[in-house]
Amino acid sequence: MANAPSSWLLMVLAAALIFSTVLLYLATASWLVALVFALAVGVLLGGVVIMDRRRDVPTENQLATPDWTVTVAAIERSGEAVAITDRANRMVCANSLFVDSFGAAAAPPALPFDREALEALTRLARDVWRDGSGTLEMLPAPDGESDWQVSVTRAGRGEDHLVWRLRQSPRTSGVSLGALDLSGPFGKMLSRAGIETAITTADGVIRMVSSGFAERAAGDDSATLAGQDFVSFLRTDDRDRIFFAREGRGGTPQTLVDIPLIDPATQERPAGPDEATSLMLLIDSGVGIGSGWDGAAQAGVAQLDALLGQLPLGLAMTDRDGRFLFGNEAFLRAVDREGRGLPSFPTDLVVREDKAALSDAVRRHGRGPATSGDVAVRLVNSPEEPVSLGLAGVRGLGEGAVLLSLADSSQENQLRRQVAQATKMQAVGQLAGGVAHDFNNVLTAIIGTCDLMLLRHIPGDSDYDDIQQIRANSNRAAALTRQLLAFSRQQTLRPEVIQLPDVVSEVSPLIKRLLGEKITYYVQHDRNLGAVRADPQQMEQVIMNLAVNARDAIQGNGGQVRGNGTGRISLFTRHLHATEVVQLGSEVLPAADYTVLIVQDTGGGIPPHVLPKLFEPFFTTKEQGKGTGLGLSTAYGIVKQSGGFIFADNITDKGGRPTGARFTVYFPVHRGEVPKKREVKAPLISSEWSAGGKVLLVEDEDMVRAVAERALARAGYEVTSCANGEEGLVAITEPDASFDIVVSDVVMPGMDGPAMVRAIRAKLPEMPVLFMSGYAEEQLRRDIDIPDMHFIAKPFSVASIGDKVGAVLRHARSEQAEAEATAK
Repeated sequence: MANAPSSWLLMVLAAALIFSTVLLYLATASWLVALVFALAVGVLLGGVVIMDRRRDVPTENQLATPDWTVTVAAIERSGEAVAITDRANRMVCANSLFVDSFGAAAAPPALPFDREALEALTRLARDVWRDGSGTLEMLPAPDGESDWQVSVTRAGRGEDHLVWRLRQSPRTSGVSLGALDLSGPFGKMLSRAGIETAITTADGVIRMVSSGFAERAAGDDSATLAGQDFVSFLRTDDRDRIFFAREGRGGTPQTLVDIPLIDPATQERPAGPDEATSLMLLIDSGVGIGSGWDGAAQAGVAQLDALLGQLPLGLAMTDRDGRFLFGNEAFLRAVDREGRGLPSFPTDLVVREDKAALSDAVRRHGRGPATSGDVAVRLVNSPEEPVSLGLAGVRGLGEGAVLLSLADSSQENQLRRQVAQATKMQAVGQLAGGVAHDFNNVLTAIIGTCDLMLLRHIPGDSDYDDIQQIRANSNRAAALTRQLLAFSRQQTLRPEVIQLPDVVSEVSPLIKRLLGEKITYYVQHDRNLGAVRADPQQMEQVIMNLAVNARDAIQGNGGQVRGNGTGRISLFTRHLHATEVVQLGSEVLPAADYTVLIVQDTGGGIPPHVLPKLFEPFFTTKEQGKGTGLGLSTAYGIVKQSGGFIFADNITDKGGRPTGARFTVYFPVHRGEVPKKREVKAPLISSEWSAGGKVLLVEDEDMVRAVAERALARAGYEVTSCANGEEGLVAITEPDASFDIVVSDVVMPGMDGPAMVRAIRAKLPEMPVLFMSGYAEEQLRRDIDIPDMHFIAKPFSVASIGDKVGAVLRHARSEQAEAEATAK
């Protein structure tokens, strides 16, 4: 209407029309022409005016065309994803949080959720089109770490649009809220001390409050207040003092402390700003408006001290200069400072490379606005494991400026190290067993070849001494492989029910000769010791190895010299009841009755970096050429194979300095019946069997097969050798084949020894079998389970293989004769 001609303009146009008509009449002298002209011009002007008026009147369609950019700007809200859809469920517009969360192509209800959630969203949309509004309180997110609260409203002039509002609610993945049960006795205790507590999300939404907070904020101690804005229950005055809104200025001012909650498993705050949770503390200053603010702050600090001592988190406070003010017991445990207190600065707790970063973080949070954050540091007590140290700036607490938080993970770290060490020792043991088996094949060939060469030489020959030297060194190598098998728990044990003092008495004279005159040997036995089931010879080796290790520590590592100029090795036996084991709190030692063997010395102790590697094979701290590094690893393997446990630690004086090492061995007390000892027949020599025989020799190693074949042929046997199990099975099943005994290796490619023997026994059940292997006899008998089999361990000599075959044949013939006599 503003563009339509005004009334005066119409009058001017009318006057111009009349004047033009008069001029036309004067020019033409015809009233008819003038009148027609006037009517035409009048109609034309009237049409223009009408069209102009219609153009300026807004139509219904023009009013329905909105500017969506304005709408998008209006729905930009922090923490809330908003989207608008039409009747065809097409996206009309969405704010940035919705696009970041679901993508620009996603339109409700077709959002990237699982099938059950999509069905719930579809039902919600259908109900809102009917009812006008609706909500979903909890919609699980695909990541499994949060939930979405969805509310939908029907809107528009024609109510043909839906407005979707989605708010994400994180699931608590940090400190368990159960550990901070504010609604229980813990929250009530803090309320009695003048401290009200609440747990909030990063955007200030309440998740949990104490009953005291609910009473002062809402007038009802049973109100949960979950989902409401935390700051809505607080007010501040012109001096920035905080009060409960319900109490007003007549109440007592509060000191607000924000403690970020840290996940104790990972020592990190949950990822994402919407997933972090905080513990809010409102500390009652205990004074009114007329009192000074410094007094309130001092009262708040005193109450905060009491609170920090009760929390399961490690918390400490520093001033603005970064000096420690105090720390609770959990914090001292986390930094391994129990009983010693805190150092002057937090940087004294971390390694040199992290000092600058931590110092900068403390200064930033202490002097700037009240903020919170985390910094990754490595503590000096465990530099290989980074931890997340939480920092929060606080105000109004006198000298207190920065709150440090650190979860105590010492027990978890210790258990993790023990599991890693046990896994490592198991892997090394398996490797050692495999190496020993392969090495035994090589030694069998070397020792057997030396024996054959010695048969052609006599003492005094130029080559005789050299061959003897090769054979002696080969036997030393065989002893090393036996130690490797002991460490890998694959040696043959013959356990008996024994008393440890009897074993100690047997080996003590030899230990005294090894120690010499400058080292005192002291033995003390406990009464009522329980019997243990172990191999007595192996137990002697364990005691000898521990004693020799203690002697070397005293002589070579600057051992502690006593007043009479001697070192000291002490050996104790103790009885440990199951209740005492529980009190030890060991994660490795099961609760049971044990007989304990303790060997300790005055050798100056074991360095901390050596303790984790002490029982590894070939690890030694001695000079090159002294010791093999298998003494302690052999003792470890024997103890573990016997069902026991062995630990090493240091003995310290009053000042905490190590004065010696201590090895503690735990053997379970045997409660069963005493087993009968197996009758072992005396080994037969080759001269006792002179009947000869046909031998089927099966061995995949060429050098071992050659030595065994020559040794058996020299002993008078007719030998047929095969390189694998398939060849051996073919040889024994030939029509004219007639063998008296099968001598076979155990582990072979293709068909192994046990599989071949089972196939042979299916046709010849009485066929004698002699297995030869570098593995332990006990393990092979358990794994193979073939009746009436015999075993010879590698490496063996030329004479021993012949003697063993003769003994097996004699045993088989004697049993056959007894069976025939019984049948008659």
